[in-house]
Amino acid sequence: MPRGRYSLLDPHDQTPFAQEHFHCAPGPSGWRYVSQLTAPSGDHLGSVDLTLDALGRPLRLELHAASWQVRGAALDGVTWVRTDPTGTHATEGNVRAHAFTGTSPAFLIATARLLRLTPSSSTAATRVRLVDFTHPVLAPRTVDQSWALLKREAHATDNAPLSVDEYQVTALDTGEQHTVHIAGDVVLAAPGIELEDLESPPSTFEGETGPE
Repeated sequence: MPRGRYSLLDPHDQTPFAQEHFHCAPGPSGWRYVSQLTAPSGDHLGSVDLTLDALGRPLRLELHAASWQVRGAALDGVTWVRTDPTGTHATEGNVRAHAFTGTSPAFLIATARLLRLTPSSSTAATRVRLVDFTHPVLAPRTVDQSWALLKREAHATDNAPLSVDEYQVTALDTGEQHTVHIAGDVVLAAPGIELEDLESPPSTFEGETGPE
């Protein structure tokens, strides 16, 4: 069960705005990721609880941030309820999308697990539609991305070799591209994300294919 800590950085000036203390593990039905977020001052900022099924689809999502709460799941696309800070006005949403995304590294792992790409010399990309819950008020917006698995490399460690996947992710509305490095169910490097501490090796997944 990987357990560790990410730093989340402001995408504009790279200033750390949160520490995400996480643990995650595969299980009989899929994979679960749980984390708590704290500010540099130590104040509590929110939490993430994401469970995927064996195909990488979101069985259950619960987000807390800035007194806002979102609960969602894959249902007729993806469906969610967002509750305001007072708890009196809940809004429901549904989009014909594949999954959710947001600032947490959990969502990069989830998208990679959903797509199950294989390395391609032609850098063939797969398009995916996601609902993005934006920081810090968890406002939903639909985004289209393309993902390509550029290469998979084995890196020597003190234990077994560690397989690292390098993805190219493109925002289809702006054309902006960035690179994401993932080993099993841990993000090693991505824009706005730094892995600061990891207490145990990443889990690995085998024999699954992505959506059509």
